Amino acid sequence: MMTIDAVEAFEALDWQAQPIDCATCAHQTLLASGQCESQHACVFDRYALRIDRFFRWNPALAKDYLKHPYFEVRAIAAKYVEVFYLPQLVADEDETVRWSAAQRLTLSQLRLLRTDPDREVRIRVATRLPETELKSMLHDADYYVRTIVARRLPIGLLPLMIHDADREVRSEVAKRIALSSLRLMADDPEVQVRLVVARRLPAAQLSLYIHDADWRVRYEVAQRIDEKQLYGLQADDDEVVREIVQTRQRLSALMSSVSLSQCGVQL
Repeated sequence: MMTIDAVEAFEALDWQAQPIDCATCAHQTLLASGQCESQHACVFDRYALRIDRFFRWNPALAKDYLKHPYFEVRAIAAKYVEVFYLPQLVADEDETVRWSAAQRLTLSQLRLLRTDPDREVRIRVATRLPETELKSMLHDADYYVRTIVARRLPIGLLPLMIHDADREVRSEVAKRIALSSLRLMADDPEVQVRLVVARRLPAAQLSLYIHDADWRVRYEVAQRIDEKQLYGLQADDDEVVREIVQTRQRLSALMSSVSLSQCGVQL
């Protein structure tokens, strides 16, 4: 990873790899007053750190660089410019610029980026949109955008995503969906999703998974299912599952023995 000191050591070159000459720069007054500095804080430098520092020192100038040919300048200027200048960046040709703008756009402008061609921009939109407006992104082409939606969507709307094509998305749905709808996901084809369901289902409903095809799901069941139903796992194909069943049964027998002893019953 490149350190700040390493970046500062690089010579002053612009975005086209041409040397920067402070003597001919338009910001002579800033240079004289210490508000910019070669190889440290320069809007014409190709290094983002130096550009960012320039705008941090001179935020009022950010609006003058929203049309600059170098995308890094436009993207960094978007961090410092007044918000009413940001709409002009919604249709910027570079996704980095649009992503930067999306972090600060007002809600009315942010909505325009819900169908942006770049996934990173849409991820930012899904992170910032009000929960009540996320329904419009339920069917986004990118799985991670939909994952963000599943994490933030109002619980009452999560049943709309139980059949999502991606298991990561369905796992997020299973973590949050109301218990009254959780059973609808019990037969999910992916073990990752069924594990989430098994961990959330009430113990009384875990019999659904006694014969699950994956031992990890049956192991979860064996840990929490009602003791009266443990017999269904006594002869499980997996040794680890059988061991947890036997451990629970021995512990139950021991507790019963102690309880009876405390009541003065001769065993």
